[in-house]
Amino acid sequence: MEKIPGSIPPSPTACGTSGDIWPLLFERQQFEMPTPASILASVKHYALKLRPADKSFTFPPPAIVISRLNLSFSRSAPLNAMTSGGDCPTTPDFENEKLPTMSGTDAHRSTAPSFGEDLSRIITRRHPESTLTHMVTLPARSARFTPWPRWVPAGLREQLGHRGVDKLYAHQAETAELAWAGHHVVVATGTSSGKSLGYQLPILATLATDPTACALYLTPTKALGSDQLNATTELIRATPELAGAGIHPAPYDGDTPTEARSGIRELSRFVFSNPDMVHASLLANHARWARVLRHLRFIVVDECHAYRGVFGAGISLVLRRLLRIAAHYGSHPTVILASATSTDPAIHASRLIGAPVRAVTDDGAPTGERTVMLWEPGFIEGAEGENGAPVRRAASTEAAHLMGTLIAEGARTLTFVRSRRQAEIVALRTQEELSLLGRPDFGARVAPYRAGYLAEDRRRLERMLDDGTLLGVATTNALELGIDVGGLDAVVTAGFPGTIASFWQQAGRAGRRGQGSLVILVARDEPMDTYLVHHPDALLKKPVEAAVFDPTNPHILRGHVYCAAAEQPLTEAEVEAFGAQDVVEQLTDEGFLRRRPRGWFAAHRPTGDLQDGQELTPDTAHQTVNLRGGSGSEFMIVDISDGRLLGTIDAARAMSQVHPGAVYLHQGEHFVIDELDIEEQLALARPENPEYTTFARSDTDIRITGSPGEDEVFNPGGGLWVANVAVEVTDRVTGYVTKLPDGTTLDATPLYLPPQQLNTRAVAYTIDPLALSAMGIAPADIPGALHAAEHAAIGMLPLLATCDRWDIGGVSTALHPDTGYPTVFVYDGMEGGAGFADCGFRRFGEWIEATFEAVRSCSCESGCPSCVQSPKCGNGNNPLDKAGAIKLLGAIVTLLQG
Repeated sequence: MEKIPGSIPPSPTACGTSGDIWPLLFERQQFEMPTPASILASVKHYALKLRPADKSFTFPPPAIVISRLNLSFSRSAPLNAMTSGGDCPTTPDFENEKLPTMSGTDAHRSTAPSFGEDLSRIITRRHPESTLTHMVTLPARSARFTPWPRWVPAGLREQLGHRGVDKLYAHQAETAELAWAGHHVVVATGTSSGKSLGYQLPILATLATDPTACALYLTPTKALGSDQLNATTELIRATPELAGAGIHPAPYDGDTPTEARSGIRELSRFVFSNPDMVHASLLANHARWARVLRHLRFIVVDECHAYRGVFGAGISLVLRRLLRIAAHYGSHPTVILASATSTDPAIHASRLIGAPVRAVTDDGAPTGERTVMLWEPGFIEGAEGENGAPVRRAASTEAAHLMGTLIAEGARTLTFVRSRRQAEIVALRTQEELSLLGRPDFGARVAPYRAGYLAEDRRRLERMLDDGTLLGVATTNALELGIDVGGLDAVVTAGFPGTIASFWQQAGRAGRRGQGSLVILVARDEPMDTYLVHHPDALLKKPVEAAVFDPTNPHILRGHVYCAAAEQPLTEAEVEAFGAQDVVEQLTDEGFLRRRPRGWFAAHRPTGDLQDGQELTPDTAHQTVNLRGGSGSEFMIVDISDGRLLGTIDAARAMSQVHPGAVYLHQGEHFVIDELDIEEQLALARPENPEYTTFARSDTDIRITGSPGEDEVFNPGGGLWVANVAVEVTDRVTGYVTKLPDGTTLDATPLYLPPQQLNTRAVAYTIDPLALSAMGIAPADIPGALHAAEHAAIGMLPLLATCDRWDIGGVSTALHPDTGYPTVFVYDGMEGGAGFADCGFRRFGEWIEATFEAVRSCSCESGCPSCVQSPKCGNGNNPLDKAGAIKLLGAIVTLLQG
């Protein structure tokens, strides 16, 4: 690939990039001194690395950026943050030594002193104005061990013994033996149960004895991939049989320098990557990966429970395409999947890879006692809400107070919040809390962690958290998955994270080495959270949700079938294996595929498109098919005072978080956004520490964009109409308000920003107001009844449409301008539609009847997460009228039954 002029390779030590491959890659490189143009090229390169599949990215011309940022290109200028390399930010030299953590370090210790209840007593004593609604201590569990497999190299076993692993947990040995025997296997055990050793053993043993064998590790997050790479590299270097085997473990992701990628393809036998890079790079250019593919023995799919819904269907098709191409090169790798405790892991894993998978679910790892507290924040003194109602403290504010108290007591704490902004704010408020508690030195060891940071900043924070330098981190779900952060004592979750699976995944971050731990769920002031903290069984005794996805969905399958044909002609057997007979026939009729004796070939149809209005050719297929939805583009955020690249933000968030006038927080620093350049995808920020914060205001609108056909609408009578319609969902940031820390609003400023639009499909039904009146629903209760019915219907559609709740959205209104009636819309969250709304229309009667039964049979009084409350409601689950929804849904069922 073309070398980026003036770019400097990252320091393997400073940036936390492990692997003995780096000296081999960089010793042959020649680098010139940076020039103004080369620095800007490096920034562009850096941005491209953050989104490797997006080749349409454009960067402002150098002259524009130089003039607007007023950069000084002297040797003393802070260029390291503007280039793709240079020294990483250094770790602060703290005056105090690292605190001894309350946790032990023995990975196989079965019990440890319990301190969760002691911490809970301190919490309740320090915060008497809030309410502990429920507390339970889950008992410790002893370890169950199994002898080492005979095939594990003696040196590897010895090195693991030095790390405290003298025996294997039962599930580790079972996983390793199945994989060694060539069986696809999924290990689905609890958080911090040591699942990684189950796949490391067979892989490292194979790489040690077969000098050509290769392995590929795939993860949904960069943090987890970096963590696993570091741990594996350290083990390889310390084991004689492995150190001299030429394994060269290396990362291949969006942060990997362009200069290093060819060397990794040529030298590495253990590649750490992600499904996005497999799709956009490995499969798109599989001939360059021939060495790896020809000798590929193992594929690891870590945290596979994260793959659900539309995203999960896309990942499944990528994995199936990967196995297909590996077979083309003569290899048939064993797939090892790791999952949190989940519903039917064998079925989920089998659907992911399209082949039978054996499940290991008997967890042999020990756990310490875990104390779970459900916590409701107290009221703000003197504050009044609607109709004079008291106002509770925000969950994020409460979480900062609790986090400060825990850290002051010596408990290393991880706090999960719902947004990037909250991560920054909670970290700052925790530092302030610790100063008030007389421990500013502890406050200096608290930091935020979120997506959007530069790679070196992320890895620096990960190292500081793992080695104990940091005592507390406020994070989004970026740290929810299995990165080993070691020795954490407490987890605070600010608001229910949306699923029971996510709650337990976050809770499992604490007590990761068998010690006791404390978990606190802080309720937001909204109906769902309030219900959960007052009805603990709905959270603590419910099974985790199933991960639902459908790889045969034709809307998703189209793009992947075309990509597969571009990679290698499709045979009839392969088309059948994909379940793509109808899709292939359609693509052939449209001219995208051509049938030849060897199979179906991808064709170039200049006048056509396949997805998102983009022209499709065999050369552009992998760029056009986006695994994660959306445009894939990102805005760069630049400090205009010194030209520093602060980070990036995806286009969907840019309008609401880096609009002109927005207060932007970055690792404890305050900035105000001067300008948001939409065309150049650039946000210009200046350092400032205002006394206020900003909150964007937005409107969401849905309109019908085309009349339904005769077979897309029906009227069962009684004032009810049901239709399958094309819609445009529009989100527009209309302005922002500035508020003081006490919540006082200072000002409201209008904004005129371009809207974010989604053209998709929806199932909609309208009801005559007279019919609603006949049902006993008063005009004032119509919004709440429709809203509750909408939520319940969204919750039930996945039972019929094989989708995830997070793949669909809804809007309800008492009077919609396109229909002239009260209307409920349920729409696909994918551009062009994904078939879910169509399924809801075709099976409307079955869907609504199931929805009615679910709401009517729920034992709650006024609504709960099991019936009409939604974890992703943009209106905070307000208004909701469960009784009205029962009347409405029951009447619709009666009409449909005729």
